[in-house]
Amino acid sequence: MTRPSDEGVALTAKTVRVLTVDAVRQAGIGHVGLPLGCAELGVTLFGELLKYDPADPDWPDRDRFVLSAGHGSMLLYSLLHLSGYALPMQQIERFRQLHSATPGHPEHGETPGVETTTGPLGQGVANAVGMALAERVLAARFGSELVDHRTYALASDGDLMEGVASEAASLAAHLGLGRLIVLYDDNAVTIDGPAELAFSEDVGRRFEAYGWDVCSIDGHDPGALQAAVRAAWESEERPHLICCRTHIGQGSPEVDTSPAHGAIPDDSVEATRRALAWELPPFRVPEAARDYFRPAAERGARERAAWMRRKDQALKDPGLADLWASMLERELPDLAELLPDFAGAGAMATRQASGKLLNAFAPEVPGLVGGSADLAGSNNTRLAGEADVQRGKFEGRNLHFGVREHAMGAIANGLALHGGLRPYTGTFLVFSDYMRPAIRLAALMRQPVIYVFTHDSIFVGEDGPTHQPVEQVAALRAIPNLEVWRPGDAAEAAAAWQAALRRDSGPTALILTRQAVPPIRADGIAAGAERGGYVVHSESGGPAELVIAATGSEVSISLEAARALEDQGRRVRVVSLPCLERFRDQDSDYRERVLPTGVRRLVVEAGVELGIATLLQPGDRFHGMSGFGASAPWKDLAQEFGFTGERVAGIARELLGS
Repeated sequence: MTRPSDEGVALTAKTVRVLTVDAVRQAGIGHVGLPLGCAELGVTLFGELLKYDPADPDWPDRDRFVLSAGHGSMLLYSLLHLSGYALPMQQIERFRQLHSATPGHPEHGETPGVETTTGPLGQGVANAVGMALAERVLAARFGSELVDHRTYALASDGDLMEGVASEAASLAAHLGLGRLIVLYDDNAVTIDGPAELAFSEDVGRRFEAYGWDVCSIDGHDPGALQAAVRAAWESEERPHLICCRTHIGQGSPEVDTSPAHGAIPDDSVEATRRALAWELPPFRVPEAARDYFRPAAERGARERAAWMRRKDQALKDPGLADLWASMLERELPDLAELLPDFAGAGAMATRQASGKLLNAFAPEVPGLVGGSADLAGSNNTRLAGEADVQRGKFEGRNLHFGVREHAMGAIANGLALHGGLRPYTGTFLVFSDYMRPAIRLAALMRQPVIYVFTHDSIFVGEDGPTHQPVEQVAALRAIPNLEVWRPGDAAEAAAAWQAALRRDSGPTALILTRQAVPPIRADGIAAGAERGGYVVHSESGGPAELVIAATGSEVSISLEAARALEDQGRRVRVVSLPCLERFRDQDSDYRERVLPTGVRRLVVEAGVELGIATLLQPGDRFHGMSGFGASAPWKDLAQEFGFTGERVAGIARELLGS
């Protein structure tokens, strides 16, 4: 099926191409190749196939479109502008400029209609898998009357070279996400030259092997794209890859060459305009190009209005209304009332406490869904009594990501971005490195993803230094807008989980022990932990001579050291710092009361000094790791590397000069 106006498609595609070269020339930098090559794809998708309403970009039942090849951002910006989103021409003219709504790569929250922040290749494909999975999970809860949309992604050669996309594609096929449609911009050109320099596989056959439905079309033929997408609508057993053969830089002198990937010189811009027979001045567009999208916007407005009526009718059911508010509006119960009683529980690994907390909160936080990268039993991330999410069975809440940490992080971002779900993931802390790009993007997009990282230090033990994280906590703390919690006992784990669930402006990493740790207080209360740092043991007999500041399992050995020092008449305070980011957000008076300046500090953490060293004053000491661990039982490692109360007390005596 095609519109009566094939000429309208051609004119609108020309408009996209000219807007792209005008914007890139004005900015002096940018990527023209993909927008020029994919103009017909984008125009047909937005004009004929997508369900959206520019007047309400966040309408829950809209289709999602992810430009995974984010370097081609001018394609998306041109389409959003022409189709009626609140993206005026002045913003197109300010492409890549400070504080504009048209940054170099699309950024979620900066531009209406941008569903996710893309740029690092492959992440967008995996985000789209997460969005498609979210749609199925929510449809299973609320029915197709309220949840009935599709997810589309436009991916480049580079996206499909990246391993994260392969991991996500494998899982998408396993789950049978038939409402996911990926358009592959198969232009056979990369920045360094022909794609065949490093990429000669048959992509279609690879995706067929995963279990995708695959077809190939001429990417410049709007009718072929419509036919392929509409055929995909009729078959929802597996995800769809449409291989679209295109010409990068179509319409420019650099067509089908690697220089077309990036900015083109002024003479090429003028040559492109001449080749397209374009006579309007820069940033002027024919009204017919806007007219082309008006039926799609009107159709979307009608569909949204019909959906609103269905929603109002469905939510007359109080139970469904409460569920909708809890999930779609991210309402939370009083978490403090749901806490398990850890008083008198004795020594417990914080990963074990985390599992108890997760299962205490989950019944009252129905949007919580998640799992681990094949480590649910070790990470304690399984929701008891809940089913596994599997092909055709999306009612459950336990996700099995398989050994796919890269994709797990990016899929979790897609789940969060979709709305309605609070995703959590789980793996060993040492493998957080595999997830780092996705964690960074979650922080950049301010998405409330929760990461459960267990086996948090050299006390992993016998698995040895390959599995013993020493630098990972420091690396996570380096990410802006990520809160990193390393609780010292079950009560602090409770504070950490509550903080993570209440946080809606960014992700949270929970760093949890493999080994059992004793309670900091016998009553199972961590008074002050929610502020990120607090006094767990006060000095006696006068002002403190020394503050021992510690995190995680090192809090308990610091308490042992303080008691030994007090027996010798020393005045020692112990401060627990489960979350440095939260502590630094406190007012200066509070921070001074907890960590008084001018008082010597001994900072103890079984990791590298980087990052936590900001707590040190001249003359203070850090006791941690300067290298990797070793393979041995964890108690032997504690002795070997000096993480005992006796050794910490000895360092404190050296610092005090006695």
